Amino acid sequence: MKLQSINPHDQSVVGELTVAGQPEVKQTVKKARGALRSWRNLSVSARVKYIKKFRDLIVKNKEKIAQLTSLEMGKPLQQSRDDVIWELDFLDYYIKNGPEFLADKTVYQKGNEHFRITHEPYGVCVCIAPWNFPLSMADSGVIPALIAGNTVILKPSEYTSLTQKIVIDLLNATGMPDGVANLLVGDGRVGSRLIDDEVDLVWFTGSTKVGQEIYEKCGKKFLKALLEMGGSSPGVIFADADLNQTMDSLYWARFLNCGQVCTAIKRLFVERPVYEKVVKLFVDKLTTVKVGNPMDKGTDIGPLVSQKQLKLLKEQVADAVVKGARVEIGGGQPKDKALEKGNYFLPTILTKVKPNMRVLTEEVFGPVFPIVPFGTEEEAIALANRTEYGLSAEIYTTDVEKGERVARQIQAGTVAINTDNFFKPECPFGGFKKSGMGKEYGEIGMKEFVQTKLLAVVKRCF
Repeated sequence: MKLQSINPHDQSVVGELTVAGQPEVKQTVKKARGALRSWRNLSVSARVKYIKKFRDLIVKNKEKIAQLTSLEMGKPLQQSRDDVIWELDFLDYYIKNGPEFLADKTVYQKGNEHFRITHEPYGVCVCIAPWNFPLSMADSGVIPALIAGNTVILKPSEYTSLTQKIVIDLLNATGMPDGVANLLVGDGRVGSRLIDDEVDLVWFTGSTKVGQEIYEKCGKKFLKALLEMGGSSPGVIFADADLNQTMDSLYWARFLNCGQVCTAIKRLFVERPVYEKVVKLFVDKLTTVKVGNPMDKGTDIGPLVSQKQLKLLKEQVADAVVKGARVEIGGGQPKDKALEKGNYFLPTILTKVKPNMRVLTEEVFGPVFPIVPFGTEEEAIALANRTEYGLSAEIYTTDVEKGERVARQIQAGTVAINTDNFFKPECPFGGFKKSGMGKEYGEIGMKEFVQTKLLAVVKRCF
């Protein structure tokens, strides 16, 4: 059986790969298990040398990766190029700091007693990656897992399997031992079969619904699961905010990658004195945005990744309109005949939004922005927390003390004040509530992939 990769711009076939069946799953798990001992017995520094070679291969193939990303999932080409450059910073961070993070650490020493912490890999790690940032999302699981001494099986997204296959191809091109980095292509059934097999750790980024199913499976087997799931991140603009800076940050925070970002600000709450001005500024901004073929120079917003995503977004907007929301701009698909085959949806601003509308109660994975006024700081906090998600949030105010006070009361794993740029390799990332468990990035994220062991040594003379 073949899995076809479909171009969301015109529904053409980009390429196809063979879907893994149950025999391939078992064979691959066995292969990863067989490679585990020799891989884990290498020093961290020795494992990092392979990642250095991988990093060099990413640089050599950066245009190929960017082009394929845009063809497979519709991201404007310049954004795809930026993704590759951005990912190099994360690889550099892991390469530089991995050996230090995983080194033995003395925690107690007195006389002939020497107690130290050591780190050991879990074993065979399953990485189930999403499609919206194909390279970096695959690397987020695969690279720290490998540095930590685990062997890896990557199950790429059905929408970006060709791009994510490159990750495993380039890792194996470094000369690392056979069976350390593996690929299995397919839909959720392949991921489910993997988790049911003899694996030791599961890393997943994707929807909350699928994450809950994975967590249930892992719970029954007592497997560790690292889950980065859905988000409906709030943005809060206070009347004293610097609106010039705020509008630029929030444009990218909502509309980057056609709004298909887990941390995207999906609900905007604005203090009443500046509410009308903020709405107008956003409408004015969106009149200048170019929606079009992601491969064309100057395109700001491309298509949604799939017809399924387009259908869901149209339903969410229709629900809001029926319940009384006002469409300030956008609200449907473009009329351009050149885009009629694509999964395009115009960037949209909604006002007069009510709490029972799906654009507030569900995760909206597309270029739709509901904007809601608030009166007091307490009301802003209540509105921000009125969600089952807790991935991230953004606050805009010139009063940093107020910003930090509000940030401490918002239920989210990351709260940014006066910025949308909080993805740094040094910074741990992960959500509260139904947005997941565990952390990525930084020292904390690296150590999610190892088990901690205490060696309590007492030297005795006989």
